[in-house]
Amino acid sequence: MGKRIPMWQILLVMLVLILTLVWTILFTFGYVHIALLISAVFAAIIAIANGFKWAYLEKGIVTNIGRSMQAILILFTVGMLIGTWIAAGIVPTMIYYGLMIMSPGIFLVATCIICCIVSLATGSSWTTAGTVGIAFIGIGAGLGVPVEMAAGAIISGAYFGDKMSPLSDTTNLAPAMAGSTLFEHIRHMALTTGPSLVIALILFGIIGMGHGGENTDLSQVDALMTTMSENFNISPILIIPPLLVIAMVVFKVPAIPGLFGGVLLGVICAVVFQGADIGEVATITAYDGFTSETGNEFVDNLLSRGGFKSMFYAVGLVICALSIGGILDSSNMLKILCEHLLKFAKGTGSLVLITIVTCIAVNVAASDQYLSIVLPGRMYKEAFEDRRLKNKNLSRILEDAGTLTSPLVPWNTCGTYQATTLGVATMAYLPYCFLNIINPFVSLFYGFTGITMEKMTDEEYETCMRQRALDAELAAKAVE
Repeated sequence: MGKRIPMWQILLVMLVLILTLVWTILFTFGYVHIALLISAVFAAIIAIANGFKWAYLEKGIVTNIGRSMQAILILFTVGMLIGTWIAAGIVPTMIYYGLMIMSPGIFLVATCIICCIVSLATGSSWTTAGTVGIAFIGIGAGLGVPVEMAAGAIISGAYFGDKMSPLSDTTNLAPAMAGSTLFEHIRHMALTTGPSLVIALILFGIIGMGHGGENTDLSQVDALMTTMSENFNISPILIIPPLLVIAMVVFKVPAIPGLFGGVLLGVICAVVFQGADIGEVATITAYDGFTSETGNEFVDNLLSRGGFKSMFYAVGLVICALSIGGILDSSNMLKILCEHLLKFAKGTGSLVLITIVTCIAVNVAASDQYLSIVLPGRMYKEAFEDRRLKNKNLSRILEDAGTLTSPLVPWNTCGTYQATTLGVATMAYLPYCFLNIINPFVSLFYGFTGITMEKMTDEEYETCMRQRALDAELAAKAVE
């Protein structure tokens, strides 16, 4: 272990990270992988100059990447899922029937609501985006709705359920870090997430009106449906595989086996319904993705996607981002930064603001959704208790800011997944993720006004202090 790194050096690391990312994205239009690696090297140099051994930092990097290995495996599995589902006609079928029942004017609102329901049932924004989400992208394109708007509606709905479902890992993690219980956490979140969703739906309704007028040209919808039916065997039975995958998640089948089961269903359906060669679908399509050759350029661009190798860019980005995150975490730079921020917390509003800023900063710097909940939860728990604020206030804020802003960062595991799965760049869909943008501001408003910021009773506060003293005693004995 090295010495405590001075704050000015930590700020220098953050400045280098921001400048390299801005330069790469806005000026060179290059790959942010290299910008992240350059920043990681600079962070490592600072840490080593303060006495940290490379072996220790390397262990931090490996640990951080290992913590997200499930996400990486899911990325590869979803790539295979998309490729085989298109080859099987599953995605074309969902798009075909979606175009039959959906109209442009209600598309964004309906998409957001349906994704809310699916993610509430599954507890997974990733599963929602990887199943119904990819279908809604196709439906929206067919209806003439910009894909970035469709992606925003999908992500807004998907993260509503991810945040509110008792099946979600983040919904369980946040109260565990803050010291509240699961269901009081969910009830308390409804006070910020509910109004945020209503505002988001109103906004989706307003911008959706621009695509639902009487002069809307639906000839492309007819052409798309005709092309789908001529090149794929469209059948209601092909709706069953997505429902089965959702059911597997609902019944707590682990994500990777559940999604891989979806890949196998895709291979079977491709053989049975589309007459595909099982060897070609199971090996070539699952790896390379599906290549559409209908002769319709719009459809070919829409359906030529997926495959194991389509996730190489995303996985590489995740690994690079987690590398710098591992260095920042293992060298305690993030912890020191949080401690300095806490000095500015003079009241409840400023404490809420600092917690929100920290969650977002961890999502940006450490590129990990879970760390954006764990680190601020661990750092600010006592500060909330000292102000006699109930633990559920902190757990709610952790999700308002940590969970919901994670898909808005291009190099975060969540942002990378959503962009790659939906085929829309993070910065393109970001302005339309209304729920994700609005929710932290609603939480901040409550913090400064005191609305719903519930206080502990004298008895609850005394119990809390006794528990803290007991925990400190046990920790001291463990060190001895």
